Amino acid sequence: MSWTNLLLQFILSYISTVCFGVLLHIPVKAYNASGLIGGITWVIYWVMYYQHHCGLAISNLVAAILISLFSMFAARHRKMPMIVFNVPALVPFVPGGQAYKMVRNFAIGNNHLVMVYMYQVIVIVGAITLGFGLGELMIRALGYLKKLLRKRAGATR
Repeated sequence: MSWTNLLLQFILSYISTVCFGVLLHIPVKAYNASGLIGGITWVIYWVMYYQHHCGLAISNLVAAILISLFSMFAARHRKMPMIVFNVPALVPFVPGGQAYKMVRNFAIGNNHLVMVYMYQVIVIVGAITLGFGLGELMIRALGYLKKLLRKRAGATR
């Protein structure tokens, strides 16, 4: 793992995230934050999957949780909806390549590879969905704990 490779991974995912944000017409002041979220989470995913060999599901799950948490932080900081940051940051993780390979192999009749790529697509999509849900759950749990601690601190005065 070289630092130049990690920097290249970050820069390319940052650019792809911002470009997709432009296509979605997100506010201009959200470009940098969504690009940073997409770049940072992609580098974390890349290190987990390609360097530490954590597996496809776990790497995508952790990345999706981080996208959810970072997006909520950015949404509160920028006073914008969370989806403005979530959707563009998700772009590097979409299993478009695997879906293309699945359809291509289906068309040429290579059923074994169809199943391999279909499994990958299902795992990635499931991990991303679960990660967004768990990230939202963590945000709500932290909010509840914060509220509970404030209530207890007020009661002891």
